[in-house]
Amino acid sequence: MNDHTRSTLKAVLKEFSQFSYIAPDDIPDIPLYMDQITTFMDAKLSDCKRYPDEKILTKTMINNYAKNKLIPPPEKKKYSRDHILLLIYIYYLKDFLSISDIQTLLEPMKNKHFQSGEDPSLNEIYKEVFQLVKGQTGYMTKDLMRRWQAAESTFADIDEKDQEYLQLFSFICLLSFDVYVKKKLIEEVADEMRVYFSEHDKKDSGKQKTPD
Repeated sequence: MNDHTRSTLKAVLKEFSQFSYIAPDDIPDIPLYMDQITTFMDAKLSDCKRYPDEKILTKTMINNYAKNKLIPPPEKKKYSRDHILLLIYIYYLKDFLSISDIQTLLEPMKNKHFQSGEDPSLNEIYKEVFQLVKGQTGYMTKDLMRRWQAAESTFADIDEKDQEYLQLFSFICLLSFDVYVKKKLIEEVADEMRVYFSEHDKKDSGKQKTPD
């Protein structure tokens, strides 16, 4: 890869190491109207945009999520902190998972922890996951650099003008394969969760019908 490509990739890796997250303490603890939520998400995740005019979250998206029961309906047109937490999860999952799979993953949290007053709260769960993900950033940056170096070793004996784009293609294929494998794993886990909760729902339903 030429110096320009190396410089570009280094800039991307640096940007990744400073990836935007919504810290738990940044989430408003008061109910918000829909416009306020879209503004909040757009401001906090602006670095995640691919294009300047891209919208992180829209009113239509929120309505669709409620329609598909990914989030509970608002109270008097206002959304709680727990609504925002679920919307953050949806934002990160929607690019590579189906609505059905997201629904499966979020259903137990929505049913058991959404404004339930029981431990752990949705906020506590988010804090735990936030720290876990944040702690992986350094490792993932190093892993990306190793993959980049591996891609640089490919097509070493061909003409230099073709070598650059083929090495970039190798790098993209390496990342794509990683995404594919992890996506398949997530889907399998989602399927297992779907079966698990379906069986438990049947057991609970059977207990309710059993006479004293």
